[in-house]
Amino acid sequence: MMHDAPCTARQAVMKVLLLKDAKEEGGQDPYVRAAWPTQNLFFRLQELGLHGLEATLIPVLSFEFLSLPTFWEKLSRPEGYGGLIFTSPRAVEAVELSLEQDGKSEGEGRIPPVGDTGFQKSVWKKSLRETWNAKPVYVVGNATASLVKKLGLEAEGESSGNAEKLAEWICSRIPMESIIVYRKIPHPGIQVNLDSYYSKQGIPASIAFFSPSGLTHSLKHVRELSGSSIEQIKFAAIGPTTARALAAQGLPVSCTAESPTPQALAAGIRTALQPHSS
Repeated sequence: MMHDAPCTARQAVMKVLLLKDAKEEGGQDPYVRAAWPTQNLFFRLQELGLHGLEATLIPVLSFEFLSLPTFWEKLSRPEGYGGLIFTSPRAVEAVELSLEQDGKSEGEGRIPPVGDTGFQKSVWKKSLRETWNAKPVYVVGNATASLVKKLGLEAEGESSGNAEKLAEWICSRIPMESIIVYRKIPHPGIQVNLDSYYSKQGIPASIAFFSPSGLTHSLKHVRELSGSSIEQIKFAAIGPTTARALAAQGLPVSCTAESPTPQALAAGIRTALQPHSS
């Protein structure tokens, strides 16, 4: 039997499937320790392993960056704004890409056209970064905060836990202007990767979703592969928005992470998989 005590080698290891976007090459996903050698599609997860869970990550989302020249124009005019709000690591990546594009055309696809990247970066380092740093820079989550700091900006709000809590505080005080700099698209390997996982690993004890869009693009395959056994699976959500999306699909939410961190998710799943959990 499984107990609340730390897991030992004698206890059964429960299989957990995490469906989220994966870091691009060179980035370190906080949930990931090392990638499996086969096409970098599956990942072993360290934090959940410490809780006696055999976790596998399958990417379900890809990203396409948009409006980068327009974004750069706005970044070049900090005097027109009271601060910055980064809603995800991808938004930070959009800043990095906007410093590398040539600003002559919107471009198509995931990688913007590259021109003289020295000018934008030089202006950012010499003046824009310091000007933006004199204003509040808000983020949601530690992962986004760490990337913002690499840009040379000081972030606040990472401990808010989720976007809703941070937004409630900010919106009551500051008028905002938003710009969409990326969009989520289905990962091209969702079905193949899920087929491979189910054929080799069987039905997971738990499946965790990290966004409503990730749920939308993968749930059909999960239902088809799980069949009637789907009732045995404990579904987990990284936050309240994803939990509501799960409930809207008629799926019981066994746990919602108290904060969007590997530690909180691992603890929630571990508790949900205890024999007394419903």
